Amino acid sequence: MNTQNNWLALILAALSLTSLAARAQGTQASMPGMDHSKMDHGAITAGPAAMPAESMPGMDHKARGDMPSGGNAGMAGMDHGDMKAQGGDAPADARDPHAYSGGYTLDQGSDALPGARQLKLADEHSFGSVLFDRLEHVRGNDASSTAYDVQAWYGRDYDKLVIKAEGEVAERRLQDARTELLWGHAIAPYWDTQLGLRHDSGVGPARDWLAFGIQGLAPYWFEVGATAYLGGNGRTALRLGAEYDVLLTQKLILQPRAEFSLYGKYDVAREIGSGLSNGVIGLRLRYEINRQLAPYIGVERSSKFGQTADLERAGGERTAETRWVAGVRFWF
Repeated sequence: MNTQNNWLALILAALSLTSLAARAQGTQASMPGMDHSKMDHGAITAGPAAMPAESMPGMDHKARGDMPSGGNAGMAGMDHGDMKAQGGDAPADARDPHAYSGGYTLDQGSDALPGARQLKLADEHSFGSVLFDRLEHVRGNDASSTAYDVQAWYGRDYDKLVIKAEGEVAERRLQDARTELLWGHAIAPYWDTQLGLRHDSGVGPARDWLAFGIQGLAPYWFEVGATAYLGGNGRTALRLGAEYDVLLTQKLILQPRAEFSLYGKYDVAREIGSGLSNGVIGLRLRYEINRQLAPYIGVERSSKFGQTADLERAGGERTAETRWVAGVRFWF
């Protein structure tokens, strides 16, 4: 019996020590910001009144006097204004964290946004560009000529003014030229509709057309364009074109290109027959000195079809020929 009583007394004593240790640890955890390594933990068992003020750095005991005994009431005198936030205080000229622009709009100048008016994330500002897609010397079977293909635009993302010009000069004379003034409107990513006027000049009488087309980037990065025309005296026409850039290296690019024209009415004065009139298929290899300047060489096959070919043969001209080209592509 005595042995059992001794074991019971030892168990009760162990439980009592465990309870005191847990209580002391809870009191220490309830006081963040205190340097517990400098505290006299022996005073904890004697109650809060026995804890010296010097053992709690960071607490303003002068503002309240002696800390009264009794739980959380003893912490009412803490001066939290002296406690530093993690990372220190924000600088005096820091941006308002609740406003993206710190109270400034992009419509006005300020110290935060010096200089000219900045861009907005909207279709607000107008830009422009000029692309000489082809400026080349062409050498055929019987003669040589100079050809150009230029496109310029000015406007915004959704609406812009577009000018297209394509033609050929031989023997210091403009043989054939097509100039278009169009208004482009974006209908989808990478796709624009174009509405405007076309003027044909060169050898033969001039012709004017109303133009409506679409131009854009097809899947797999094909640049395509299709334009329908309506002219005087019931004339109609359709022009189709496509090209593709094959990147052999980052600077060496091979470009296949094809273009075809169809007419709905016979036009003897300009040596044009109805149906499929003419087409060009070419291959050009260019080297981009930089993204804005690229000389190139290439070869193309030009052909006449149908009634247009009949008119060419009647005039003693070839209906098809292979031509070598050398030129430069640039934009600004």
